[in-house]
Order: sequence, then structure tokens, then C-alpha cells
Amino acid sequence: MSTRPGMSARPDMSTGTGTAPAASLLRRHRDFRLLWTGETANKFGSAVTGLALPLIAVTALHASTVQVGLLGAAGWLPWLLVGLPAGVWVDRLRSRPIMLTATAASLLLFATVPLAARAGVLTMAQLLAVALATGTAGVFFQTAYTAYLPRLLDPADQAEGNAKLHGSASAAGIVGLGSGGLIAQLTGPVNGLLANTCTFVLSLWCTGRIGYREPERPARPRRSLRTEIGEGLRLVAGNAWFRTFTLFGAASNVMLTGYQTLLVVFLIREVGLPEGAVGAVVAVASTGGVAGAAVARRVAARMGTARAMLCFELTLPAVAVLIPLTSGGAGLLYYVLGGFGVSAGVVAGNVIKSTFQQRYCPPELLGRLSASGAVLNFGAVPVGALAGGLLGDWLGVRPAMWVLCAGVPLAALILWFSPLRGRRDLPTEPLGEPGAPVRTAAVTAV
Repeated sequence: MSTRPGMSARPDMSTGTGTAPAASLLRRHRDFRLLWTGETANKFGSAVTGLALPLIAVTALHASTVQVGLLGAAGWLPWLLVGLPAGVWVDRLRSRPIMLTATAASLLLFATVPLAARAGVLTMAQLLAVALATGTAGVFFQTAYTAYLPRLLDPADQAEGNAKLHGSASAAGIVGLGSGGLIAQLTGPVNGLLANTCTFVLSLWCTGRIGYREPERPARPRRSLRTEIGEGLRLVAGNAWFRTFTLFGAASNVMLTGYQTLLVVFLIREVGLPEGAVGAVVAVASTGGVAGAAVARRVAARMGTARAMLCFELTLPAVAVLIPLTSGGAGLLYYVLGGFGVSAGVVAGNVIKSTFQQRYCPPELLGRLSASGAVLNFGAVPVGALAGGLLGDWLGVRPAMWVLCAGVPLAALILWFSPLRGRRDLPTEPLGEPGAPVRTAAVTAV
């Protein structure tokens, strides 16, 4: 196996998680350090935006619960609209230029919100349009990023790379939520979006300085978009592992997004928290994501990747049922404990799943695998956002939170009634050699 300068070539396939090198990737791998820094900055800015947009809608534009649900849905709707062709284009083109273009577009789009607010012309329609357009940029960025990481890192480093990226994303989200809440309290929620200017600029600068250049894609006959989209869909539908993770992700995202869409409304109007405290409380609960990323590889090595996946995604998120009990004062601990467990389980599960997919999927299909799975996974997000808004309007905010939070552990039953329950580890051998015909219907091990 060829390696790049400063990279380990010692894969450990015993558990599918890899053996952590003596020196951290952040110390010995300059290009990964740049990618990590840029992605962390990007996630910080996105976290500020994720809190600022609904706060702007609720406090500045007096949006209804349904409008808040529409705003949450708009950011994820592009996965249904352009997700599948994005996967094909990512497999045809180099990933880094796509990532740079998407980041630059998001920077410009988010900057229009504070400019419009200062001019006194900000409307709910503009917020929805910005959420939709930046969501489209996010589709291309995420798909390209998923395909880029395994090309940048050797297999032995991918588990550590995924853990560090997921962990830093959670930490950046925590700081971003806290900062967004503080900015909202001191200067108003619109100014929270100003943080995106410097964070997206830093992300652009770091990604642009990465020295590794992807090789030219192997020459192959150019086929129709429909044909190549079909390959990705057959890969997901015909393989037991990809199919299981995709169905679980979709069901889980409906419930997670549903209650998260109502969270700002719930904490402000039902619990009675001030705007600035919302970010702080959500940030404390979100530390579970950092903890989950930190222990994912260690637990997977001890228990096995399949068993660890069940533990993280089925057991920990069950504490989501504590969230609707949240009240003022000491009652905030219900949300903190529930949110911590959900964050820890989801992030740890994502670390294991990401490493598995990067090793198991043929490299020339990784973009389409990511996009095909994401269309259903992330396509479920607007469904969850709309469901949250409609349930909140129909049942009331707290009863809707009960329904949606109870659905979080129920969604994980898809994993329980799947091949994971009968195995210690996920498969460690690649699905097929690059360039070999893809016969997805026959690959349903277990």
C-alpha cells in the first residue's frame, strides 16, 4: 500500500476501528490539521447559525410554530432536491474545489441576513430562502467532504480522523451555541450571524492551503446521470449494512429533528428561559457529543464495532424521554441529562459508522453512497421539522415533545432487528476491488 508523507501504513482490521498511532494525527499530519481546523471553524459558524436563525424568526419576526418548522425544513430540503445528482458529480470531479465553492457560497448567503436587518427589510421569506440556498451548498460540501477524507488519510488513520473530526464538531457546536446565545442576549440574535464571516473565511483559508492534491479520476465511459444515480441507489438498497444504517438514520432523524425544531420554542415559551440562557443550556447538554467521540474507538475495540453501535444508538438515546420533563430551576437537569445521552450516542455511533463505510465501500462509489444514503437520512430532516411544527401547533409544544422524544429510542429498534444483533463486529474487508462490477443485490452478508 502506498502512503503519503507523514502517514501511518499500519492498518489494524481486527475490530474495524484501527489502532491509534503513537503520535496524534494533529501533530504529524499537516493536511489533516488544516482540514480539521477549517472544518471546526465551519461547524462553529453553523452552530451559531442553527441557533440564530430560529431566534431571529421567533424574537425579531414573531414567527409561528409552523413557520419555525418550515425554517428548519428549508435547510434540509435540498437533500431531496439535489442530493442524488450531487453524489454523481462528486464521484466525477475532485472534491476539494467543490468544498471551497460551497463554503464561499454559504459565507455570502449568510452575510445577507444582518445586512437586510440593518436596512430594515429582513423578512421571513428571506430567512427561508437563505436556509434553502445554504442547505444546497451544504449538500455539495458534505458529499464532497465524505469522499475526500478517506483519500486524504490511510485506512489505519481513518478511525482516529473520524473521531477527532466528530469530536471537534461537537465541541465547536457547544461553543457556537453558547456564543450565539450570548451574542443574542447582548446585541440581538441577528448579530449572531456575523460570527459566520470570520469562521467561513478561516475555513476557506485552511481548505485552500491543504497540500494534498487528488489524482485524476480514472478514465471511464461517461454514462447518463440516471445510470450512475441508479448504481448508488442499488448499492444502498442491495447491501444489508448500508440499507440498515440508512433506514435507521432516516427514522432517527425524523424524531431528533422534530424535537430539536421545537426546542427553542419549548425552552423559551414553556420553560421560561431567557434568550441568552438557551444557548448555554443547549451547549451543556451537547457536551455528550464530545464524550461520545472520545470513547467511541475505545469502546468499539473492547466490545466489537457491531455491539458498540447497538449500545451507543439504542441504550444512550433512551434518556431522551427525560427532556419533556424539563422545567425551570433544578428541572433543567432533565434536559441536560437527556440531551447529553442523545448527543453522546449519536456522535459515537456516527464515528463507528463513518469509519466502516469508508473502508467497506468501493472508493469510486463513495460519493454516490454518501449522497444516496443522505437523501433518505437528511431528506427525513425536513419531514421531522415539519412534523415537529405541526405537532406543536396541534397538540401543544410540551405534548409534542413527549411524542417526538419517545420516538428517538424506538427508531433505534431498526438496528436491534438487523444483522448487527447477531455479530460482534461490522465487516472489515472491502466490499469490492476498485473497477470491479458492482453486484449489490448479492452482497447481503448475514
